[in-house]
This record gives sequence, structure tokens and C-alpha cells, in this order.
Amino acid sequence: MRTIEIRGMACGGCEDNVVDALVDVPGVESASADHEAGTASVEGDADDDALAAAIEEAGYEPTI
Repeated sequence: MRTIEIRGMACGGCEDNVVDALVDVPGVESASADHEAGTASVEGDADDDALAAAIEEAGYEPTI
């Protein structure tokens, strides 16, 4: 499991947006997000650049 720091999440809806973006990345088996911690967790064998791009497209700032 990988943990990604994400800036810009403020609510449960933000968590849903991030999770929806991450699960669409090839290689991601599952994902979760926590706006209070400012993190997302990803299971699977996905490329870091693809994960970062998906988070950015969803409107948030990843730190990978």
C-alpha cells in the first residue's frame, strides 16, 4: 500500500473525487482518502506519474 499526501481536500466529497480519480488509473486495485489527514492510500501496481496526474485532474495537489 502506498500513501500519498494531497493538499486541497476539505470534505467527504473531496475524498470521493480523489478515490474516483485514483480507481480509474490502470493498476490500482483499491483506493481510499482521508481529507482530515490530507492523504490517500492506494493498493496496486500503478505508476506514480499516472497517480499524480489523476489527482491533479481531479483538482488537488499530490505529493508523491
